[in-house]
Amino acid sequence: MPTYIAKQPDLPEVPKHWTRFDGIHSPRIEETPRKVVVRQVEHEPGAYAPYHSHGWGQLLFISEGLIHVSAKDIGFWVVPPQRAVWIPAFTQHDARTIHAVQMRNLYISPDAASELPDHCQVIHITPLLRELILALGEFDTLYDEAGAEGRLVQVFLDRLKTTPEVPLSLPRPSGKILQKIADYLAADPADQRSMEDWATELGTSSRSLARHFRQDTGMTFGQWRQQARLLAALTRIARGDPIANIALDLGYSSQSAFIAMFKKALGKTPGRYFEL
Repeated sequence: MPTYIAKQPDLPEVPKHWTRFDGIHSPRIEETPRKVVVRQVEHEPGAYAPYHSHGWGQLLFISEGLIHVSAKDIGFWVVPPQRAVWIPAFTQHDARTIHAVQMRNLYISPDAASELPDHCQVIHITPLLRELILALGEFDTLYDEAGAEGRLVQVFLDRLKTTPEVPLSLPRPSGKILQKIADYLAADPADQRSMEDWATELGTSSRSLARHFRQDTGMTFGQWRQQARLLAALTRIARGDPIANIALDLGYSSQSAFIAMFKKALGKTPGRYFEL
């Protein structure tokens, strides 16, 4: 039996500065005459957006799931639920879905983002900020800037300016030798080799490695390795792995030692971190 495909109705000509989404004419983000544009997105595990950038700043808010975001030659961020990552305009970045995510992408115009940070960072989304984001997601693209919707957008921007950073980043060193160490530890955070061990293996001095590591990352070697372990732990906690297994696999002598480190760094125990 032959298969018949219904003919789609002809759509009118689309202006060059507009993009067509599912038959609906929508202005490109950078051409939208508003301060904020919101897109709701869902992705299954393993989805990957290769390196790209936007002409506007981007706040990527995760309501469910977990993603990894990296910026070229800058660093790496883990974004768990009820957090968001701020990505300034024209920052080359990628995104990889670790667990199925529901998220809101909020694109913020250059004028509206002028007082926001000039570097990528993860922020905690307070209950008020979360409700503002969800409300903005219900607005039409060309919402009424002069009315209640425009005032709510301004409240969102004001609250966003005062939201503190969450320590969920891993800066990438620039030197080739340091990058070799960083790449190895990112792949195997449980590695116990000291800076002296690495210096011997790489044919350099531990003093030189330590100095350049701090200059490149703003962290000591020990702090950077702990941060790599912390981000690896978050990924596994979100997956539901037993805390005892995570502690052992990341090189901690005991589960209690791992929990103490985690709570000191993030303010909550591993078992309660993803609670709202």
